[in-house]
Amino acid sequence: MNLSGRFAWAVLSGLAWSAGLAAPAALSPAAILTDHGAVVRADTTRKELALIFTGGDYNDGGRHIAAVLQRLQVKAGFFFTGDFYRHPDNDVLIRLLQQHGHYLGPHSDRHLLYCPWEHRDSSLVSREQFRTDLLANYEAMHALGVCTRLRFFIPPYEWYNQDHVRWAAELDVTLFNYTPGVGTQADYTTPDMRAYRSSAALYQQLFDFEKKTAHGLNGALLLIHIGTHPDRTDKFYWLLEPLICELRRKGYRLVRIDSLLSSHREGAR
Repeated sequence: MNLSGRFAWAVLSGLAWSAGLAAPAALSPAAILTDHGAVVRADTTRKELALIFTGGDYNDGGRHIAAVLQRLQVKAGFFFTGDFYRHPDNDVLIRLLQQHGHYLGPHSDRHLLYCPWEHRDSSLVSREQFRTDLLANYEAMHALGVCTRLRFFIPPYEWYNQDHVRWAAELDVTLFNYTPGVGTQADYTTPDMRAYRSSAALYQQLFDFEKKTAHGLNGALLLIHIGTHPDRTDKFYWLLEPLICELRRKGYRLVRIDSLLSSHREGAR
């Protein structure tokens, strides 16, 4: 995700998270949170959470992330653009993630911006453009033998509206987003950005969030980038192993995204 300027600051400050969270009929309002129609937090009554990794332009953390997850026997979700899937430099990594049993999904074929930063309720893409792009992402996945029974999707830039959630559902795809407030999604920021956060600060923010929220990190969707711009030398993924160990020490169970969200998907049918 490449955000800069005023809106990036708003996102990282938590100001861009819309009010008016609603819950689907399948679970009680206390158990699940949605924003603009997409799940942003799973069942808060269970001490489970999911790690989500997205990739588009960069893959520098791929081998390290895969090695840590395999060593600690954690299954995660990886969501890549079509361009990422098609790039030959990523073939070995993608096949490794498949072999290790991780969930692989789409992140928009061309990483489109779906709606304006200032006017979220309008759309910059038509329904047909949305469908064509998402299906092209799946075609790129299928070319590498990546197939999933339950289809989940995190939108490009993690920015969307209810139209995009509905259009995804028409393709039998569930659009979701990271949990607001956890902070890990800001690991893409570079020192020249006003919104820059060091990895140590992001790590601290995550556990500060856990302390101040009623349900801790229950049902949380933690987004980390599989690679970042070279200008960011302080890579958050180097903290992945201590992060997992601390979460486990606190009693959390790390599960695959499809397992965490399957009850919502089946209930929404």
